[in-house]
Amino acid sequence: MVKNKINIKNKKARFQYEILDKYTAGIVLAGTEIKSIREGKATIAESFCEFNDKGELFVINMDVQEYSHATHFNHKPKNARKLLLNKQELKKLYKEVKNTGLTIIPLTMFLNDRGFAKLQIALCKGKKLHDKRETIKDRDTKRKLNRINKTYNT
Repeated sequence: MVKNKINIKNKKARFQYEILDKYTAGIVLAGTEIKSIREGKATIAESFCEFNDKGELFVINMDVQEYSHATHFNHKPKNARKLLLNKQELKKLYKEVKNTGLTIIPLTMFLNDRGFAKLQIALCKGKKLHDKRETIKDRDTKRKLNRINKTYNT
């Protein structure tokens, strides 16, 4: 059992994209990559997913820092890493991306109870500027309401 839970989030994804569907995918990693992820030294803020010519899904631009105790066999920090999904899920995602122009964005990276690194990916549609403004406005009104409730409840 893994004692420390790693939960790396992509905070900008929910603001910049409208999430349509979520999937949990495994990641093919080298030994030094998983050790670095277990130390929490990875970011998925600027990453996205892309299909190659064979129909395999890869996460691009995910930054996993080099492992500190490794020798010259260390990994490259911004390497493309293969994602593991069912054939049906891959076919569905491929069809959606090619036909409707949607994008696949990683939301969170976590370790499951067996210690394997998993990536929660989402099929997303980019938000327009006015949608982002609405999100900001809603967030501000919720914050103001919470402040008012706090002052009257205490």
